Amino acid sequence: MAREKDADRSVRGKLAHQPGTEAKGPTRAVVIVPVLTRHQRSDDESNRPRLTRSAEARHDEAVGLARAINLDLIHTAVATVNDPRPATLLGSGKVAEFAEIVKEGHAEVVIVDHPLTPVQQRNLEKELNAKVLDRTGLILEIFGERARTKEGTLQVELAHLNYQKGRLVRSWTHLERQRGGAGFLGGPGETQIESDRRILQDKIIKLKHELETVRRTRDLHRAKRKKVPFPVVAIVGYTNAGKSTLFNKLTGAGVLAEDMLFATLDPTLRRVRLPHGTPIILSDTVGFISDLPTHLVAAFRATLEEVVEADLVIHLRDISDPDTAAQAEDVERILADLGVDAGDAKRVVEVWNKIDLLDEGNRARLLADGNDGRKAPPIAISAVTGEGLDALRAQVETRMAGELEELTVTIEPAQFGLVDWLYRNGDVVSRADNEDGSATISLNATHSARQEIESRLHRKNNG
Repeated sequence: MAREKDADRSVRGKLAHQPGTEAKGPTRAVVIVPVLTRHQRSDDESNRPRLTRSAEARHDEAVGLARAINLDLIHTAVATVNDPRPATLLGSGKVAEFAEIVKEGHAEVVIVDHPLTPVQQRNLEKELNAKVLDRTGLILEIFGERARTKEGTLQVELAHLNYQKGRLVRSWTHLERQRGGAGFLGGPGETQIESDRRILQDKIIKLKHELETVRRTRDLHRAKRKKVPFPVVAIVGYTNAGKSTLFNKLTGAGVLAEDMLFATLDPTLRRVRLPHGTPIILSDTVGFISDLPTHLVAAFRATLEEVVEADLVIHLRDISDPDTAAQAEDVERILADLGVDAGDAKRVVEVWNKIDLLDEGNRARLLADGNDGRKAPPIAISAVTGEGLDALRAQVETRMAGELEELTVTIEPAQFGLVDWLYRNGDVVSRADNEDGSATISLNATHSARQEIESRLHRKNNG
């Protein structure tokens, strides 16, 4: 069956196009952040304790996620949950309280910043008389709106369908409506759950085939890049850490960079020439986030392979965020799932962004802590002001091409075509023009540049 064209429309678009509704402004929404007093351990956490996020930080992030698709937030709240209810997660008193808020504020969507089972989602929709999205559903809605390339659209749709497979339950509006199709919030679906499951499975199989084609194409592009030995440097980090801003600053590209969670989704690659002439391919990737849905990571594996294949990974942190340590841990976990060891100082460079937002006292303290006993202390930068970017470029070039070396070469008159190359790929310290027409040039160049210079001179001498 043909894939539906509007599978990845946003919450606002789906609501606006439901039967019986008219086009209107932003969807009114309520955000609820459940805080469980007894932490529920997930399967992968048995031996890896996680840093605890403050309720305020979780609330701010949930609000940021909701605003990323322009929801009109009429109420946001943190709800302490002492005894999670299997039917609704929240206690009956809280559910009744939020139902009244939804009714008075004419809210159409309720965001619950916590994973919900299909039964919990259905029951909450009945009790609140509004559409309910859990954290996973909200992230998928954002990704659906942000996807621009064919690959990104396919990946988001595959994640949508895998998420929906277990949620083919009767919807809150009419008993004849059931969850089906490619979006969460669409109108009437098939009238039989078995038929829905079959349709979804057929679409999933088709999408996987299409993504496999995309993966093979990406592998071909990667193989072509490897024929021209340009090292790949990937920028990774928590969403809104400033990756796109840094990418734009280093490349001069015009990638969307806003103070918004998941401002960009599809990866971008650009060729960059470092100060001493070393060419690299710089890759900007999708931002990571805590509790990133497993099937979303799986769907985006083709994109994230750019990180796996990268020669160097820049782990960018928003050092001004109070939750920076927990965010770094989340990024490191996802990198570990991809087979990248964040503790490998030869492969990963930790960079502290937004240093300009710290006062002098906090800046001095953090830099002192960062240099305390580390083999490779983090590099402090501001992608906005440009502070520290020279040090970052130098560090990347050292990792890719080796330390700077001093050398002196004599260029014969027949080899003067190399002079321009020397100026572009090294720091020329001095030049002396000799009586025989040759030129003696002293310069500093990276180890790889020195090898290239010697190779070019050898070829000229033997030509």
